[in-house]
Amino acid sequence: MTAFEDLAKLVARFEAGEQQHSSHWAKLPVTPETNRAAAVLMLFGVLDNVPAESGRPFAPADLDVLLLERAHTLDDHPGQVAFPGGSVDPEDDSVVSAALREAVEETGLDVSGVKVLGVIPELGLIRSNFRVTPVLAWWDSPSPVRVVDYAESAQVFRVPVRDLLDPVNRVTATISRFGRTFSSPGFTVNGLVVWGFTGMVLSGLFDELGWTVPWDQDKLYEIEL
Repeated sequence: MTAFEDLAKLVARFEAGEQQHSSHWAKLPVTPETNRAAAVLMLFGVLDNVPAESGRPFAPADLDVLLLERAHTLDDHPGQVAFPGGSVDPEDDSVVSAALREAVEETGLDVSGVKVLGVIPELGLIRSNFRVTPVLAWWDSPSPVRVVDYAESAQVFRVPVRDLLDPVNRVTATISRFGRTFSSPGFTVNGLVVWGFTGMVLSGLFDELGWTVPWDQDKLYEIEL
């Protein structure tokens, strides 16, 4: 089975009510406080001309996913790695159109080459009061992407999924605030650490797809903001 088929079948299971949220996603519940609608685009496709660093066959060598690093000057989640996305605006017809619009605004993506597979049920981003709908998509015809506004994003990049799955690059990211420690699955790729909401969403997705490779969850990486 191909990566595309795995992703499409996962969406079909959600739509049929046959798929439950993973343990990572269960930690992101939608509550009365998460009342601001948002959407993110989880865009997978054939790897660009930057090869995977990992030579281990954890995923097809030519599979990648689109991510961005948020600007370090932002008030909310500065410097964090995220999927393209943002608030659902009144002019958006749906969460899908919101995710695509935000991706265009942030990365210059040509949406004519994107095949939307479907959505994953809402996840809660409690700190920002968002209920986030991940939109799962496949890049039928990849287009160049870039930072459109450096006030919003520091960089836009495509990450080989093989590198994300390699246990060498997996950590448990921790951050301490106000006497409490928060932890999440993390990925050390592209000179960055993918953690928090994005780390939990990616880790949960890989679990549900059956792509996860056992990794050392006791390997800690302390996040300093």
